[in-house]
Amino acid sequence: MLARALRLDDDERTYLFDLAQSSRAKSRTPSRRRDVEVPPRVQWLLGSMTMSSAFVRNGRTDVIASNPLARALYAPMFDSATSDKRGRPNIAQYIFLDPGAHDFFVDWDATGNATAALLRAEAAREPRDRALRDLIGELSTLSPEFRNQWAAHDVLIRHDGIKRLQHPEVGHLELTFQHLDLPLSSRAVHNLIIYAAEPGTASEGRLKLLASWSATPFRAADPLHRSGAPTS
Repeated sequence: MLARALRLDDDERTYLFDLAQSSRAKSRTPSRRRDVEVPPRVQWLLGSMTMSSAFVRNGRTDVIASNPLARALYAPMFDSATSDKRGRPNIAQYIFLDPGAHDFFVDWDATGNATAALLRAEAAREPRDRALRDLIGELSTLSPEFRNQWAAHDVLIRHDGIKRLQHPEVGHLELTFQHLDLPLSSRAVHNLIIYAAEPGTASEGRLKLLASWSATPFRAADPLHRSGAPTS
């Protein structure tokens, strides 16, 4: 009734319900939530998408599975010093703690806002997740941009749209994205994120070039020079 009276959208309604549920929790002691293993069938699904970038993200914005094109498309994030010891990137850490993210994401402000909203929704859903608290604390301490966006209390989550990237090897990319819920467990939230290019566009050609490189185990040291790849 309250959600209807306030005219909340689906994301805001979910956030309100999660807050109400968390306020009734008996224990407020932070806990270490066990990471969910990605089933082989999901990795097979990702690998079958050869012309689309696809990866699985958990509620803390850890990338826990990806296909070769996703690793090529998001090479600056996978290669970032913000990735963990296993080479697993965290999207929020890359966006807010790696200065290169400002160049990679053409619409950095919108990307940062969306990522902060994802973490806020997860914090309402899992208020006792110690790893999530540590992540939010790190971002709040080290990133003034995150502090400002966290204070905005935005919980609007984009499930589809346009993402513009400035890739260091193939140049400007304008891609469509789609978020799909992936039920890997009864509790934890996981999303399948797919990026594709509109047929017939320059971005499609550049994405195909990335796909061909990602499918080749041993790339030349300077693929741009050898292939005459577009740079803008």
